[in-house]
Amino acid sequence: MTTYYGIIGCGMMGREHLRNIALLPDTKVSVIFEPDADMAQAAASLAPVAVFVSSIEALLQHSQLDCLVIASPNHCHVDQLEQIATKISLPILVEKPLFTAPDDLKRIIALKATYPAPIWVAMEYRYMPPMQEFIRSVQRVTGEIKLLTITEHRFPFLKKVNDWNRFNANSGGTLVEKCCHFFDLMRLILNSNPVRVMASAGQEVNHLQETYNGQLSDIWDCGYAIVDFASGARALLELSMFAEGSEYQEMIHAIGPSGKIEVKLPGPARFWSGPADKVPVPVIIESARASCNPVQIACPIDATILDAGDHNGATFHQHQRFLNLVRQNGTVEVSLDDGIWATRLGMAAQESARTGTAIELLPHSSD
Repeated sequence: MTTYYGIIGCGMMGREHLRNIALLPDTKVSVIFEPDADMAQAAASLAPVAVFVSSIEALLQHSQLDCLVIASPNHCHVDQLEQIATKISLPILVEKPLFTAPDDLKRIIALKATYPAPIWVAMEYRYMPPMQEFIRSVQRVTGEIKLLTITEHRFPFLKKVNDWNRFNANSGGTLVEKCCHFFDLMRLILNSNPVRVMASAGQEVNHLQETYNGQLSDIWDCGYAIVDFASGARALLELSMFAEGSEYQEMIHAIGPSGKIEVKLPGPARFWSGPADKVPVPVIIESARASCNPVQIACPIDATILDAGDHNGATFHQHQRFLNLVRQNGTVEVSLDDGIWATRLGMAAQESARTGTAIELLPHSSD
């Protein structure tokens, strides 16, 4: 039996969703809402049977609809979730970040309490195959994680429709928009919630003096965040968005009394400008504390899946699990609470960097 998808938003990430849905058996994108004509045209070839509609209301009235994917600009997510909730009850995969303003938190908590169908937050970095192996192995190698470091050295923010991602008011800020993935990974890997964050960040190289419709861009391009967790573990995030010449884009390592484990993840292959025979492959490195004999394990990713997106196969594996939820009433693996924590931690890091003070984090009311 075919599963039918409705898609809201077909920008860069929306089209990655389309390419990966196309790889799943017995699935079709039946209806799309994308208000930008250029983005809609780009999406049409990826979803040849889809009907393009002019509103979310029209999308929700489509006769063939089993689930929804929200891949619109960040600041649209909460309004669109609320609009959907008044009309229909279907499983939803909603892109990160879940929300962009502190006042949105109570709206998401209200939605969690009243929306009867599953909502899955698209934190796809969890599903990169090398990351899955890292997570499976981390306790065995470390004994117990005491220190976790996540480094991202990458390219600058790409151009988006109407330059929405050049402004904190739309994106939530760099430590929300970009780094909520890493704050989510910290909670997942450490199996603990954050209690305190201290950050330093700013706009140092990219977007300096950039103006759009007379408004100066305020988006940051680098920073550090130190996070204390309830378990006693500590985590560090380092971000540079002017390091696109790096061999690996993300490098994550965990250290404990027994040893250290690292995973190194390349950036999108389409941005690799080095020799074609030197395209990096993801690797895991295990280093026992008792001996200087690190074991390196290559983690190649299926070429078809790799070509379908920019996230080392993560979007495909996320969609496999979401499809199982839709068809088999499976479990939501990335819940609204997970999305709330990742966003709240990003917002707290933004506030810490802005004020120069450490920010305490208490549980939110839906915990």
